[in-house]
Amino acid sequence: MFKRKTPKRIGILLLLFAVIFIIYKMAFTTSNTDTLVTTNVLQGDFQTLVYSTGQLQAEKSVSINAPSELSARLINIYEIKVTDLIEEGTVVDSGDYVASLDHSAVEEKLTAALSDLSEKLDAYDDARIDTNINLSNLRDELVTSRIDLEEKQLILKQSVYESPAVIRQANLDVEKAQRKLDQDLRNYDLKKQQNNITMARAESAVERTRTQIKEIRDLFDAIDIKAPAPGMLIYAFDRMGNKIKVGSTITRWMPKIAELPDLTSMISKTFINEIDISKVKKGQKVKVGVDAFPEKEFDGEVVEVANIGQVIPGGDTKVFEVTIKVFGYDKDLKPAMTTSNVISSTTLKDVIYIPLEAVFHNDSLSYIIRKKAPSKRQIIEQGAENGNYVVVKQGLSEDEEILMHEPYIEDEDDIKFIGLDIYESLKDSSNIAETAGQQASNLN
Repeated sequence: MFKRKTPKRIGILLLLFAVIFIIYKMAFTTSNTDTLVTTNVLQGDFQTLVYSTGQLQAEKSVSINAPSELSARLINIYEIKVTDLIEEGTVVDSGDYVASLDHSAVEEKLTAALSDLSEKLDAYDDARIDTNINLSNLRDELVTSRIDLEEKQLILKQSVYESPAVIRQANLDVEKAQRKLDQDLRNYDLKKQQNNITMARAESAVERTRTQIKEIRDLFDAIDIKAPAPGMLIYAFDRMGNKIKVGSTITRWMPKIAELPDLTSMISKTFINEIDISKVKKGQKVKVGVDAFPEKEFDGEVVEVANIGQVIPGGDTKVFEVTIKVFGYDKDLKPAMTTSNVISSTTLKDVIYIPLEAVFHNDSLSYIIRKKAPSKRQIIEQGAENGNYVVVKQGLSEDEEILMHEPYIEDEDDIKFIGLDIYESLKDSSNIAETAGQQASNLN
């Protein structure tokens, strides 16, 4: 009995396996057909968009700087530390206390200047005494020279009846005494001028030190920083790019401590990659989103594009600073908030475009896949992009239906490439451009 039933069981099993295989093949084929996502090729005006992240800033603000007395000519304080700050974001009124700078550094300068003044006053007194003594001695010499001349003149007068030799000697003595008196007069005048210069220098040194002391005292009185106007306090950045805080150093050349921004007029500072900067122009419209309030969107406009790029720290990419004016006022907008900017660049009229997801790549080829059987890989020439769509210059026409993803295929040869002429044309253009670039480089 067992042997008679075995062929029957085998037949049933074979039939069961055949049914399962047919169902599997039908299900697989259906799933690959039914799950294909397609899209239609579009034609119309195409807006090129540039996306960037920025930071909100006030368009106008009042700066709070270190006191101008810090830059006084005679103080010789080139940098000074911040010793106290009120909390950032505090709303202040005009005249309210904001910060304090290092009093001890100013006190040290004042002590040194007072000591220097004492020394210069002593030097002035010494110079005055020395000049008086020197001039007194010279005046005594002048008196002696005058008396000597008078004596020699008297002898000459009394020798009128003497021999010619005696008279001759008397004349020589008078001339010699006269020369001596003239020399003493010149010495006296020169010494007097020299002493006047010495006294003037000593007096100038005293006055210079007195002026220095006054400037230091003025700085000491101004070392507690007050708000020049009402507003919300935002601290500036130091020379190392860090926010000003207690212990930060303020210099003559970077005296800014904080600012009071005008929150009714905001801008977004952003940086655009050098690849996209050619698309950005002054006057272009912008949609500005604020990360802190994703439900809000503001209109904006590009108001400034930097002419010179800068390298991002830690990388080789060059970026250009772009300033975007944000229209409208919103009390929720604050400086330093992150913005998402969408810049409307050029508008291309009546072009063919498709979603970026519908473009596939194979080495140097860009292609799409038509849904219409038999499916083909159509090589295309891409144009401008805007983050979601890409312009197709060659290879497609309006209303064609294409796949949004590559289907599963067992053999790559099942879907052929067409449009190789487009690829060859693009390759030739690329070679021409490369040759021209090499020639230009050789000329330079």
